[in-house]
Amino acid sequence: MSTMDLRQALAGLLTLSMFIMLGNMVKKDHFDSIYDVEIEAIPASQHASVAVTEQSLATVSHLSKRGWKENGEARKQCWTYLSLKPAQQTKGFITFTLTNGPEYHISQIADAVVVARYLGATLVLPDIKSTKSGYSMSLGDIYDVQNFMFRLDGLVRVTRTLPAQVSNGNPPTVKIPHRVSEDYIVNKVKPIYKAKGIVKIASYFPSVNSTMAGNRKSLDSFACQGMFGTLQLQSEIQEVVDSMVHKLQTWSHNSNGQFIAVDMRTEMLERGCHRKHDTGRKVCYQAQEIGEFLKKIGFNQETTVIYVTETKWNPDLDALKHIFPRTYTKESVMAEDKKGKFLSSKNSEFEKVIDFYICSQGDVFVPSIPGLFYTNVAGMRIALGKNQILVPSQITSPSASASDYISPYLSQKNHFAYTCFC
Repeated sequence: MSTMDLRQALAGLLTLSMFIMLGNMVKKDHFDSIYDVEIEAIPASQHASVAVTEQSLATVSHLSKRGWKENGEARKQCWTYLSLKPAQQTKGFITFTLTNGPEYHISQIADAVVVARYLGATLVLPDIKSTKSGYSMSLGDIYDVQNFMFRLDGLVRVTRTLPAQVSNGNPPTVKIPHRVSEDYIVNKVKPIYKAKGIVKIASYFPSVNSTMAGNRKSLDSFACQGMFGTLQLQSEIQEVVDSMVHKLQTWSHNSNGQFIAVDMRTEMLERGCHRKHDTGRKVCYQAQEIGEFLKKIGFNQETTVIYVTETKWNPDLDALKHIFPRTYTKESVMAEDKKGKFLSSKNSEFEKVIDFYICSQGDVFVPSIPGLFYTNVAGMRIALGKNQILVPSQITSPSASASDYISPYLSQKNHFAYTCFC
């Protein structure tokens, strides 16, 4: 596909109100098969301030060898509030803490909702622990607390604080695998809960190759509700994200280009780019390689706008900017009056949240490294109908097309989001 052909095809289809989505591809890429997290881990989120649990999703499209084509297929949620029958309420409490960034928060909340619902326990509103500093934030520093409690009403009982009689001392902690099974709850969590009346749970993420025996299907409705029906950014952060997304879309769409969000965090690449897949293929991709990849599959070097998940410009990004001059970081996109709070803080949680939600809303998302960030951004995009997710690869064919590099989460529909949305 020539650059001009791609540009002409895109020009007639892209609008500010709806992204063109990809799907129904058949090629499996190696990128998704090497996670240290379960492949079915997904996020819960809303687009802007609209909860996806209340709406049908956008039209799903697919990319052909000649250009973008509309499919016309709509996607709706598979679970309903009415199917969530009342549970027998007990007198105990489930507590938990959100850690390691927004890609983990979504899964941790889903697990806590499932456990609390199954046990009939009251869920205690979590705090947020900063990854780097260890500083604790309240849930309301990042997310809309009223929305969180409203969305769980009728599913689990939620309290902001523990009663005085149970707030003293440290509750026993039980580690649970993400997407915990009934058997695990019954055998590992319930005995301690019954004995103590309170349990703190901490989710961990088994490798893709591990197996977790036990029934999980009966808990899927609760997991879907927790994942897709609870988290919404608090208004100030949402306004920052919306403003940045609008600016990036305007820059790209005014020139008939696309806005591509690339997850390329230098510290992650430094830690995880030293190994290869069992097949000998690369695990992750540096700036030069991402630039060459996008260029070879037909993205216009002058009209394409790229957002990378780095706060400030890093010299390692120079190679990407040389290929795609319109490459930006948060520092160059965010409004000047917001930088003091969201970029100058020692707490990096704001930066990670902004990256996560911008990657979920870009015209195209490209992960440079596998991991839970990619997995849960993919889940969010599937739920919202934003299905342009391209997995990078080393390209040798002169006739390479973007359709050859669609994420297997989409082409094979092997993401848990497809359980929640039909």
